[in-house]
Amino acid sequence: NDISQSAMSVGKAVQATVSRALRETGVALKHASGEEVYAAHRSLMTLWGAKPHQANDAFVAPSASVIGNVDCWDQSSVWYGAVVRGDNDNVQIGFRSSIGDRSVVSTVSQLTNGFPAECKVGHYCSVGAGSVLTSCVVENHAVVGDGCVVGEGALVEEHAMVEPGSVVPPYTRIPAGEKWGGNPVQFIGKVTAEEKIHNEAVVGDLVVQAGEHIAEYLPYGYAYKQLEELEAAGKSATQG
Repeated sequence: NDISQSAMSVGKAVQATVSRALRETGVALKHASGEEVYAAHRSLMTLWGAKPHQANDAFVAPSASVIGNVDCWDQSSVWYGAVVRGDNDNVQIGFRSSIGDRSVVSTVSQLTNGFPAECKVGHYCSVGAGSVLTSCVVENHAVVGDGCVVGEGALVEEHAMVEPGSVVPPYTRIPAGEKWGGNPVQFIGKVTAEEKIHNEAVVGDLVVQAGEHIAEYLPYGYAYKQLEELEAAGKSATQG
Protein backbone atom coordinates (compact mmCIF):
# COMPACT_ATOMS: atom_id res chain seq x y z
CA ASN A 1 0.00 0.00 0.00
CA ASP A 2 2.84 2.37 0.94
CA ILE A 3 4.64 1.40 -2.27
CA SER A 4 1.59 2.19 -4.40
CA GLN A 5 1.09 5.56 -2.67
CA SER A 6 4.76 6.38 -3.18
CA ALA A 7 4.49 5.45 -6.86
CA MET A 8 1.42 7.68 -7.23
CA SER A 9 3.25 10.59 -5.58
CA VAL A 10 6.24 10.13 -7.89
CA GLY A 11 3.92 9.93 -10.91
CA LYS A 12 2.17 13.17 -9.93
CA ALA A 13 5.50 14.91 -9.36
CA VAL A 14 6.78 13.80 -12.78
CA GLN A 15 3.54 14.90 -14.47
CA ALA A 16 3.70 18.32 -12.78
CA THR A 17 7.37 18.79 -13.70
CA VAL A 18 6.85 17.85 -17.34
CA SER A 19 3.72 20.06 -17.62
CA ARG A 20 5.55 23.05 -16.18
CA ALA A 21 8.56 22.48 -18.45
CA LEU A 22 6.30 22.40 -21.51
CA ARG A 23 4.50 25.58 -20.46
CA GLU A 24 7.73 27.43 -19.77
CA THR A 25 9.21 26.26 -23.06
CA GLY A 26 6.14 27.47 -24.93
CA VAL A 27 6.29 30.89 -23.27
CA ALA A 28 10.05 31.16 -23.98
CA LEU A 29 9.48 30.37 -27.68
CA LYS A 30 6.72 32.99 -27.89
CA HIS A 31 9.00 35.63 -26.37
CA ALA A 32 11.86 34.62 -28.66
CA SER A 33 9.60 35.19 -31.68
CA GLY A 34 8.79 38.71 -30.46
CA GLU A 35 5.28 37.81 -29.33
CA GLU A 36 4.00 39.39 -26.11
CA VAL A 37 2.20 37.27 -23.48
CA TYR A 38 -0.59 38.77 -21.38
CA ALA A 39 -1.66 37.44 -17.98
CA ALA A 40 -4.89 35.52 -17.36
CA HIS A 41 -4.94 34.61 -13.66
CA ARG A 42 -7.57 32.08 -12.57
CA SER A 43 -9.14 32.70 -9.16
CA LEU A 44 -10.66 29.20 -9.05
CA MET A 45 -8.65 26.14 -10.03
CA THR A 46 -9.59 22.46 -10.17
CA LEU A 47 -6.99 20.10 -8.69
CA TRP A 48 -6.97 16.29 -8.92
CA GLY A 49 -10.59 16.46 -10.09
CA ALA A 50 -11.75 18.51 -7.09
CA LYS A 51 -13.37 21.79 -8.12
CA PRO A 52 -13.83 24.65 -5.64
CA HIS A 53 -17.44 25.47 -4.78
CA GLN A 54 -18.27 29.17 -4.65
CA ALA A 55 -21.75 30.33 -3.65
CA ASN A 56 -23.37 32.83 -6.00
CA ASP A 57 -22.94 35.71 -3.57
CA ALA A 58 -19.50 34.73 -2.28
CA PHE A 59 -16.62 37.00 -3.30
CA VAL A 60 -13.27 35.64 -4.46
CA ALA A 61 -10.95 38.50 -5.41
CA PRO A 62 -9.45 38.46 -8.93
CA SER A 63 -5.92 38.08 -7.52
CA ALA A 64 -6.86 35.43 -4.95
CA SER A 65 -6.34 31.70 -5.57
CA VAL A 66 -8.88 29.12 -4.42
CA ILE A 67 -7.64 25.67 -5.34
CA GLY A 68 -9.08 22.18 -5.17
CA ASN A 69 -11.41 20.86 -2.45
CA VAL A 70 -12.69 24.19 -1.10
CA ASP A 71 -16.22 25.31 -0.16
CA CYS A 72 -16.96 29.04 0.02
CA TRP A 73 -20.35 29.52 1.69
CA ASP A 74 -22.88 32.28 1.04
CA GLN A 75 -21.64 35.86 1.53
CA SER A 76 -18.15 34.64 2.38
CA SER A 77 -15.14 36.49 0.99
CA VAL A 78 -11.57 35.66 0.03
CA TRP A 79 -9.66 38.90 -0.41
CA TYR A 80 -6.82 40.07 -2.64
CA GLY A 81 -3.69 37.95 -2.80
CA ALA A 82 -5.10 35.29 -0.47
CA VAL A 83 -4.47 31.61 -1.19
CA VAL A 84 -6.88 28.87 -0.11
CA ARG A 85 -5.55 25.40 -0.96
CA GLY A 86 -7.69 22.31 -0.61
CA ASP A 87 -5.05 19.97 -1.99
CA ASN A 88 -4.61 17.56 0.95
CA ASP A 89 -8.05 17.86 2.57
CA ASN A 90 -11.21 19.95 2.48
CA VAL A 91 -11.25 23.66 3.34
CA GLN A 92 -14.50 25.38 4.35
CA ILE A 93 -15.10 29.12 4.55
CA GLY A 94 -18.39 29.57 6.40
CA PHE A 95 -21.39 31.86 5.94
CA ARG A 96 -20.41 35.55 6.09
CA SER A 97 -16.82 34.67 6.97
CA SER A 98 -13.81 36.41 5.43
CA ILE A 99 -10.22 35.52 4.63
CA GLY A 100 -8.09 38.68 4.65
CA ASP A 101 -5.66 39.95 2.03
CA ARG A 102 -2.54 37.81 1.50
CA SER A 103 -3.67 35.14 3.96
CA VAL A 104 -2.88 31.48 3.34
CA VAL A 105 -5.27 28.66 4.27
CA SER A 106 -4.04 25.13 3.62
CA THR A 107 -4.18 21.55 4.89
CA VAL A 108 -1.82 18.74 5.76
CA SER A 109 -2.39 15.12 4.76
CA GLN A 110 -3.15 13.91 8.29
CA LEU A 111 -3.16 14.95 11.96
CA THR A 112 -1.43 13.00 14.70
CA ASN A 113 -4.49 13.24 16.99
CA GLY A 114 -6.61 11.25 14.53
CA PHE A 115 -9.05 14.07 13.73
CA PRO A 116 -9.78 15.03 10.11
CA ALA A 117 -7.04 17.21 8.60
CA GLU A 118 -9.56 19.62 7.08
CA CYS A 119 -9.38 23.35 7.71
CA LYS A 120 -12.73 24.74 8.79
CA VAL A 121 -13.55 28.41 9.25
CA GLY A 122 -17.04 28.59 10.73
CA HIS A 123 -19.81 31.14 10.23
CA TYR A 124 -19.48 34.89 10.99
CA CYS A 125 -15.70 34.63 11.38
CA SER A 126 -13.01 37.06 10.31
CA VAL A 127 -9.43 36.05 9.52
CA GLY A 128 -7.15 39.07 9.35
CA ALA A 129 -4.76 40.03 6.58
CA GLY A 130 -1.54 38.08 6.25
CA SER A 131 -2.59 35.21 8.51
CA VAL A 132 -1.66 31.56 7.99
CA LEU A 133 -4.09 28.76 8.89
CA THR A 134 -3.19 25.09 8.53
CA SER A 135 -5.66 22.22 9.11
CA CYS A 136 -7.27 23.98 12.06
CA VAL A 137 -10.82 24.76 13.19
CA VAL A 138 -12.07 28.29 13.77
CA GLU A 139 -15.56 28.08 15.21
CA ASN A 140 -18.51 30.44 14.66
CA HIS A 141 -18.08 34.15 15.55
CA ALA A 142 -14.36 33.71 16.27
CA VAL A 143 -11.78 36.32 15.25
CA VAL A 144 -8.21 35.70 14.08
CA GLY A 145 -6.30 38.98 13.93
CA ASP A 146 -3.92 40.25 11.26
CA GLY A 147 -0.64 38.38 10.80
CA CYS A 148 -1.52 35.39 12.97
CA VAL A 149 -0.30 31.82 12.56
CA VAL A 150 -2.68 29.03 13.58
CA GLY A 151 -0.98 25.63 13.46
CA GLU A 152 -2.38 22.28 12.42
CA GLY A 153 -4.85 20.65 14.79
CA ALA A 154 -5.49 23.91 16.66
CA LEU A 155 -9.01 24.81 17.78
CA VAL A 156 -10.27 28.38 18.17
CA GLU A 157 -13.66 28.02 19.83
CA GLU A 158 -16.82 30.10 19.42
CA HIS A 159 -16.55 33.86 20.11
CA ALA A 160 -12.82 33.50 20.91
CA MET A 161 -10.29 36.11 19.75
CA VAL A 162 -6.67 35.72 18.70
CA GLU A 163 -4.80 39.03 18.93
CA PRO A 164 -2.93 40.32 15.82
CA GLY A 165 0.55 38.90 15.29
CA SER A 166 -0.04 35.91 17.56
CA VAL A 167 1.13 32.34 17.05
CA VAL A 168 -1.18 29.48 18.00
CA PRO A 169 1.00 26.33 18.20
CA PRO A 170 -0.24 23.06 16.68
CA TYR A 171 -2.98 21.25 18.65
CA THR A 172 -3.62 24.24 20.92
CA ARG A 173 -7.16 24.98 22.13
CA ILE A 174 -8.43 28.53 22.57
CA PRO A 175 -11.54 28.21 24.80
CA ALA A 176 -14.84 29.83 23.84
CA GLY A 177 -15.25 33.50 24.70
CA GLU A 178 -11.60 34.03 25.60
CA LYS A 179 -8.96 36.39 24.21
CA TRP A 180 -5.45 35.04 23.67
CA GLY A 181 -2.32 36.63 22.25
CA GLY A 182 1.46 36.46 21.98
CA ASN A 183 4.05 34.02 20.63
CA PRO A 184 3.13 31.43 21.71
CA VAL A 185 -0.39 32.54 22.67
CA GLN A 186 -1.31 33.03 26.29
CA PHE A 187 -4.59 33.86 27.99
CA ILE A 188 -5.28 37.61 28.11
CA GLY A 189 -8.85 37.84 29.32
CA LYS A 190 -12.50 37.26 28.54
CA VAL A 191 -14.08 38.70 25.42
CA THR A 192 -16.39 41.50 26.53
CA ALA A 193 -19.94 42.11 25.32
CA GLU A 194 -18.73 45.30 23.60
CA GLU A 195 -16.03 43.36 21.74
CA LYS A 196 -18.57 40.80 20.58
CA ILE A 197 -20.79 43.59 19.22
CA HIS A 198 -17.78 45.17 17.50
CA ASN A 199 -16.75 41.84 15.94
CA GLU A 200 -20.26 41.33 14.56
CA ALA A 201 -20.19 44.84 13.09
CA VAL A 202 -16.84 44.10 11.39
CA VAL A 203 -18.31 40.96 9.84
CA GLY A 204 -21.28 42.94 8.55
CA ASP A 205 -19.04 45.68 7.11
CA LEU A 206 -16.93 43.09 5.27
CA VAL A 207 -20.05 41.54 3.75
CA VAL A 208 -21.12 44.97 2.47
CA GLN A 209 -17.63 45.65 1.11
CA ALA A 210 -17.53 42.28 -0.60
CA GLY A 211 -20.88 43.01 -2.24
CA GLU A 212 -19.51 46.27 -3.62
CA HIS A 213 -16.48 44.46 -5.05
CA ILE A 214 -18.70 41.78 -6.58
CA ALA A 215 -20.72 44.52 -8.33
CA GLU A 216 -17.54 45.85 -9.96
CA TYR A 217 -15.92 42.49 -10.66
CA LEU A 218 -16.00 41.05 -14.15
CA PRO A 219 -15.92 37.22 -13.96
CA TYR A 220 -13.54 36.97 -16.91
CA GLY A 221 -11.11 39.47 -15.42
CA TYR A 222 -9.44 42.53 -16.87
CA ALA A 223 -6.84 40.79 -19.02
CA TYR A 224 -8.63 42.07 -22.12
CA LYS A 225 -7.51 45.62 -21.23
CA GLN A 226 -3.88 44.56 -21.26
CA LEU A 227 -4.50 42.81 -24.58
CA GLU A 228 -6.05 45.96 -26.03
CA GLU A 229 -3.03 48.02 -24.95
CA LEU A 230 -0.62 45.57 -26.59
CA GLU A 231 -2.63 45.49 -29.80
CA ALA A 232 -2.85 49.31 -29.84
CA ALA A 233 0.97 49.36 -29.66
CA GLY A 234 1.06 47.13 -32.76
CA LYS A 235 2.32 44.06 -30.91
CA SER A 236 1.18 40.48 -31.42
CA ALA A 237 -0.11 38.95 -28.19
CA THR A 238 -1.29 35.60 -26.88
CA GLN A 239 -2.76 34.42 -23.60
CA GLY A 240 -0.14 33.07 -21.17
